[in-house]
Amino acid sequence: MKMNDIVASTQLPNTIKTITNDLRELGLEKGMTVIVHSSLSSIGWVSGGAVAVVEALMKVITEEGTIIMPTQSSDLSDPKHWSRPPVPEEWWQIIRDNVPAFEPHITPTRAMGKVVECFRTYPNVVRSNHPLGSFAAWGKHAEEITMNQSLSMSLGEESPLRKIYDLDGYILLIGVGYDSNTSVHLSEVRTGACELIKVGAPIIENGARVWKEFVDMDYDSDKFVEIGVEFERKGTVTNGKIGNATCRLMKQRDIVDFGTEWFRKKNQ
Repeated sequence: MKMNDIVASTQLPNTIKTITNDLRELGLEKGMTVIVHSSLSSIGWVSGGAVAVVEALMKVITEEGTIIMPTQSSDLSDPKHWSRPPVPEEWWQIIRDNVPAFEPHITPTRAMGKVVECFRTYPNVVRSNHPLGSFAAWGKHAEEITMNQSLSMSLGEESPLRKIYDLDGYILLIGVGYDSNTSVHLSEVRTGACELIKVGAPIIENGARVWKEFVDMDYDSDKFVEIGVEFERKGTVTNGKIGNATCRLMKQRDIVDFGTEWFRKKNQ
């Protein structure tokens, strides 16, 4: 959305204070563990931009809780899988040989939004060491959630998603739909809903850059909106607004379990 349109759609500026109030009105509380997916522009004009959103989240959750955001870096993936846009096949090996290795403190996110990119640079935010599907976290359980993410099956049982599940955490969607609800990929893994494929990415191994190939799922969020709509019929989602943004707050375990059962029924 263009800035002129954002200003025109905003009645009054959103601030750290107003966003904090909106978060609390939605149901966020001190001490929660929550994974956040967001669109900054959906909120309207924000005084301080992404920084104000991050500050408001931290003010509400506090260091007694934990904030998690996915920090994916798909531009480090094997170029043979690229489609938006694809690149010529004669480029593939050149890219594999030369793209810089993933570094948690350096590698930027791709297509994750301004709030995520801002959050990952904050003091005391830690990031998991996965070259494609990393997560960043801040607060009480940050180290626990981000450590030892499996290279293969990156969104499965040895991922931050499973740890959020075990901590009975929440999901907050700020101005984004269920197609952004990364946690449902855990449901895919638990049901074998997607095929396994060989993927690759540049990592640091034994002090040197290598192109590492590993097996992962060919994750697919196409069904997530349908799952979310059916899940909401159970009445277990809190809907509200943060500025102009339509927001949803839900228990992560509830929708993962629902998604798992949904995929099992579809696979019968």
